[in-house]
Amino acid sequence: MDIQETFGLSISGLTSHKLRTFLTMLGIIFGVAAVIAMLSIGEGAKQEALDQISQMGIHNIIVQHWDPEEEEEGEEVKGGQNMSAGLTRNDALSIAEICPLAQTVTPQRELKTRAHVGSVSFHTMVMGTTPEYVSVLNARLTKGVFLTDEDLTVARRVCVLGADAKRKLFFFEEALGRQVKIRNQFFTVVGILADKGATGGKIGGVLEVRNIDEDIYIPLTTLSKRFKWEPDDAELSQITVQVKDADRLQEAANIIRAIVKRRHRGVEDFKIAIPEELMRQSQRTQQIFNIVMGCIAGISLVVGGIGIMNIMLASVLERTREIGIRRALGARRQDVLAQFLVEAVMVSLIGGMIGVVIGYSMTKVITVYAHWKTIVEFWTIALSFGVAAAVGIGFGYYPARQAAMLNPIDALRYE
Repeated sequence: MDIQETFGLSISGLTSHKLRTFLTMLGIIFGVAAVIAMLSIGEGAKQEALDQISQMGIHNIIVQHWDPEEEEEGEEVKGGQNMSAGLTRNDALSIAEICPLAQTVTPQRELKTRAHVGSVSFHTMVMGTTPEYVSVLNARLTKGVFLTDEDLTVARRVCVLGADAKRKLFFFEEALGRQVKIRNQFFTVVGILADKGATGGKIGGVLEVRNIDEDIYIPLTTLSKRFKWEPDDAELSQITVQVKDADRLQEAANIIRAIVKRRHRGVEDFKIAIPEELMRQSQRTQQIFNIVMGCIAGISLVVGGIGIMNIMLASVLERTREIGIRRALGARRQDVLAQFLVEAVMVSLIGGMIGVVIGYSMTKVITVYAHWKTIVEFWTIALSFGVAAAVGIGFGYYPARQAAMLNPIDALRYE
């Protein structure tokens, strides 16, 4: 019996019971859709973490101000905190002078406030920093220039806008040379940064990352001198250290920790984070998540395979007399085996195709309504489709073999 005839008989067998065939497919449909949706969510989360790392600088070390009093660790810690003024510019200078692995050291101070242009305003983070920060940030200017040493020296009221900050304040209008009001101070826009496609969140559940495209950058001296601060506020919010040798990040972090701790008289009112290390932790966690989610979704495919085997066994029992007639007319055992195996595989493949469409649609719905980044890779679709075909072959072979092994005489007598 040729292949065309085998397919014809298989299609005829499936279409003769359309509802039963569709119900048999459901397990495969939902299983494939679940695999694609779960893996695409995992891949999207992985890419989002990589984007967050790249926006912070893969070879940077972040020293952040930390207030131990917020952790409510007791009076002993609070007493020690009074011996330290928090992060200062002198800390940054000491790191630059003492740490041999430090290539560029940039101090930063943050101010959460609202920026205004006429009647338009939005909540932003004003970042006081130095000219070197643009290279440490790995940022690119689309217009104008970044901050200069002269801006820093004279505490000039100039600012550089992140891409989103420019859009929210000026929309499609020209921004260079325009005035932005920050609290009661007016700043002249001298530059606009390119869009980094940044997102907020936490890396590894430790390091807080915000959307830096919404930031406004001004000279550090301007932020410190022209705005009112509480007496116990730390001079700096963060120090970013760009390391010369990417393979010695942990060594550099240990040196920086020792320098800052010594300057703060043993008080650890700071935290050190290595974005690259946090990225590895995030990837390991994400890999475990993908495996768990893939296994859970794979259970649906197994259940679907069991459903296929169950229905195919019932179909063999129902068509026993038909099998006997075919065998009496000269059909070989392998012909009967091929017919029922093709039926099982076709159920799996058609269900797999429908599952791929539903799974891909689910990723779009998740992106739109849950605001989760999803990425559907080709290998995800290929894997899901391949597993669906394997389920059809694996769970369809036993019923097909049972049909092929029937005795023709007994099958003809079956009522």
